[in-house]
Amino acid sequence: MIFFLKIDFCKKILVLLLLCYGKTIAQNREQSQAVISDELKWSERMALSIIKRHPEAWRIDNHEAPKWDYKIGMILTAYQKLYNKTNNPKYYDYVKGYADVFIDEAGTIKKFDPQNHSLDNINAGKILFDLYYKTKEEKYLTALKTLRNNFDDYPRTPSGGFWHKKIYPNQMWLDGLYMGEPFYARYTAEFEGGEKLNDVAHQFELLHKYTFDKKTDLYFHAWDESKQMAWANKETGTAPHIWLRALGWYGMALVDALDYFPEEHPKRNELIVYLNELAIAVSKYQDKSGLWYQIPNLQKQKGNYLESSGSSMLVYALAKGVHKGYLPAKYEKVANKGFDGLIKNIIKVDKDGEVHITQVCGSAGLAGHPYRDGSFEYYMSEKIVTDNSHGLGAFLLAAIELDK
Repeated sequence: MIFFLKIDFCKKILVLLLLCYGKTIAQNREQSQAVISDELKWSERMALSIIKRHPEAWRIDNHEAPKWDYKIGMILTAYQKLYNKTNNPKYYDYVKGYADVFIDEAGTIKKFDPQNHSLDNINAGKILFDLYYKTKEEKYLTALKTLRNNFDDYPRTPSGGFWHKKIYPNQMWLDGLYMGEPFYARYTAEFEGGEKLNDVAHQFELLHKYTFDKKTDLYFHAWDESKQMAWANKETGTAPHIWLRALGWYGMALVDALDYFPEEHPKRNELIVYLNELAIAVSKYQDKSGLWYQIPNLQKQKGNYLESSGSSMLVYALAKGVHKGYLPAKYEKVANKGFDGLIKNIIKVDKDGEVHITQVCGSAGLAGHPYRDGSFEYYMSEKIVTDNSHGLGAFLLAAIELDK
């Protein structure tokens, strides 16, 4: 009798599982066939397009397995902003779904090795602050502490700058400022009384001092304090070229980190000065289309092209800088011109209203295997792709900030 009861119970469980599975498939099919209204703002049109293509956030960029990814972290930071604007639970659930793939009940971050020091690994942690405040689940706080503690034994250059990654000794990249400093600034402001804000500011000070190019008033992609890398200038340690997306990372890092510097903090005005210097300089290199070139100071050099992720990043940084009172109001026009240029030249909409971003530099860096030498030819050789996460996240941030 007990045997047959067990079989009957198992059958019921199996039926329930099949019903749930069928419901999920039906929901995904319905979602994939939905038409995205052109009456929505660009931010929601893009956000819904991403969800339509990738119902689970970890699948963005067509990942075959979950990855704790800095680019997806940027995208989901935008989703949190969008949720705060719209109160649409779809955006909140998208963020939480990603976090819960990685953060177990003990607060351990799966696939995160604290000894594999990389600033890229910090960026996705930005989404955990709001999740913790909303849910009060200790696992998110534990994960936040794990990421914060990573800075305590993080390798530094002789001048005190965080290496971009453990595998890149004594190198600081502009990219790394966005990956690490807004998280570091927020954590120390909200949990430590701001005691490490001087250290945050120091990272900006070093790259401002050593990557600034007096000829263009722009910033080289990176700096090797040891001057040992083949790509490094033997006198200055700087990379050979200015790269648009690196300027975008720098601008976004400034406006986001400044959120956590109190008005009375002695370093706050210094960072605002840096942002104003960047705004003045990039405005000079803005193309008539509103966009910026992959190598922004070599607009007429053969092979150069208007790149969408870096352009979106600068639009976001300039717009937010104005809205926060860090920049004069005139830069709102520069940001709007840039955004209009994206819509006119870059953004494509298909018959179902799905939004796509084109002309994204797939990836770029220095050193590594195969070796990336930082030459003009190298930056032009990287693949130009559509719907890459660098472009998706940057466009979302720009669209949300301008509320178009």
